[in-house]
This record gives sequence, structure tokens and C-alpha cells, in this order.
Amino acid sequence: MGDLRNGCLILLLILMGFGVDVKGENLVFNVKHKYGGRNGNGSILNDLKAHDNRRHSRMLTVIDFKLGGNGLPTDAALYYTKISIGTPSRDFHVQVDTGSDILWVNCASCEGCPTKSDLGIDLMTYDPKASANGKSVSCDEEFCMLNTPYSDCRTGMPCDFQVSYGDGSSTAGFFVKDDIQFEQVSGDLQTTSMNGSIAFGCSSRQSGELGASNQAVDGILGFGQASSSVISQLAATGKVKKIFAHCLDGKNGGGIFTIGPVVHPKVNTTPLVPDAPHYNVIMKGIEVGGQVLDIPTTMAIIDSGTTLAYLPHKVYSTLIDKLIERHPQLNIHLVEQSFHCFDYTGK
Repeated sequence: MGDLRNGCLILLLILMGFGVDVKGENLVFNVKHKYGGRNGNGSILNDLKAHDNRRHSRMLTVIDFKLGGNGLPTDAALYYTKISIGTPSRDFHVQVDTGSDILWVNCASCEGCPTKSDLGIDLMTYDPKASANGKSVSCDEEFCMLNTPYSDCRTGMPCDFQVSYGDGSSTAGFFVKDDIQFEQVSGDLQTTSMNGSIAFGCSSRQSGELGASNQAVDGILGFGQASSSVISQLAATGKVKKIFAHCLDGKNGGGIFTIGPVVHPKVNTTPLVPDAPHYNVIMKGIEVGGQVLDIPTTMAIIDSGTTLAYLPHKVYSTLIDKLIERHPQLNIHLVEQSFHCFDYTGK
């Protein structure tokens, strides 16, 4: 889960509702809700905000992850998918997160890992010894030297990892390598299986909210830009191109997360900021009623693991002031002492 940097950055959950035409073969991830705030009259928006603050040539195969869930702030707004790991394969439910860089799942005999989930899924643990092809990654292997360099590495030592989050929760363990099964969809929409050998984290210790049953899944599927991410590893083997798209239905739920090239005749593109640690784009402006607001150009982070959209305070205040000026009849009221809300229909 990506860390929040500072107030000048905007964290956006992009909910794209367009369809994509399949070109070549697609691997599909089904994604469902992960986090929905408290039920009843609880402070749902503040729950979501607190959660986000803690995060902050030739045609190759295309991988599609089918999605589920929705983007409503009063309902679930994070997404998880199901992947199969090992030989024989076992299914694991993992959060899809473009703001982090590794795949990790709960390991057998884990301390502090959740044992049940309120999401209606059966939690699993991974045991590399139970898989025919599962093996530990040692600290002197190239993957470890690139991502977790050791100053005192000795032959046979495991490649350890640790990830800490802003709320004090953390996960730690060691890297393993095993086969992961993906669903690939060809141009005629026929689904077949494809295997890829991927290095990922086996979490042997967790603390904090990661172990809470109300939002427990089996791990996190990081789609960041680092060489340790799943998309980078698959691209390095030549199985896919390092391209992905996600189409999340925030109203009705569901969607798709695709690795590889897709074709759509009316897609508009914007370049990513080069050499940035996250998927950053330049936000050139905000319009209200056709009028461009007088705000500075700034960067935005595209992060599927963040629930709400965030603006710097100055930009947010300018936007609210312009909305009131443009529509003085709006009855704007504060919700949970933080959020400006109003009902509006029309254009």
C-alpha cells in the first residue's frame, strides 16, 4: 500500500467505466470489495479517510483479472482478486494495489495473521514445502540483490522483507518463488490457464490492522513500477508487455484488471511522470462550469489502494468556493465535521 507523501500530492482512485476490446490473449483478475467502513451510523467517510492515510512488436499474452466491488464511499471501495499459487494450486484472495511493489501472502505458522474474514471468503496460508515447485529465494540471488540488498549475505541465507504502514501495522517474512496460475482470454473470449514463476513474499509475522477480521484478505498484489512487482516480473520473462489497465464499476460493482495491450477506439491518454516512484501524472487544471480554476499545476498519484480522492487544501477550498459561486442554490453541509456534501441533479 502506497505511503501518503505530502500535501502537494493528490491521491486519486481512478474509476474508469469504459469497456476494452481484447487484442491477443488476456489474463483476467476478478476483484471484489475489501473495505467498506463501519456499518450502521458509523463514521464511514472518516473510516475511509483514515484507511487511506495509512496507505498512502509481436503480440504478447494479456492477463485479465476480473474485478468485483464498487467505489461508493458509503460502501466497499477497495478491490481484491483471486489468484492461484503452487503445484497443486491453491486459491488466494489478495488486494490489488498499484501503490506498492510486491506480492505477498500469509505464510503457514504466521504470527498475527488473520484466521477469519468478514468478507465472506475462506482465508488461506501458503506453505512452500507443500508445493512441488515452491522454494525460498536466497539473499545472493539477483532478485534479492536488486530489491533487498544485504551487507552480510552468506550463501543459503533467506531473502527477507518487511513492509511498514503509517498506522503502525506491518508485515514481515521472506521471499519465495513458485508458480502462479493466471486466466488468459484469447480474442474469441475463450479462457485458458497460463503459469508464471514469480518471486513473492511469504508473510510470517503481522501486526496492527492487517490482522483485523473485518477487512482480512490473504495478502496484497502489488502492481507498482519496481522490478519486484508482478507486472515487472512477467514483463521481464517476455510473457506480457509492461502495460496495464483497470476498469472498475464503482456503481454496480465488478470490473476487470488487465495486464498487456488493449484496444479501444476512443481512449484518451496522458503521459506518466518519468522517474517517479509511483504512477504519477500532471494535473493541469480543474474546471467548474467551463471556467478553469486559478490553481497551481501539480502531480497526482494513481493508486488503486486509496479509497477517496484528495486535493491540497488550497485547491480544495478554491473548488468549493467556485461551486458555491456557480450554484448558490446548493445546500452544502458538513458530514462528519470534514466533508462538504450536497445533493445535485442536472448539468
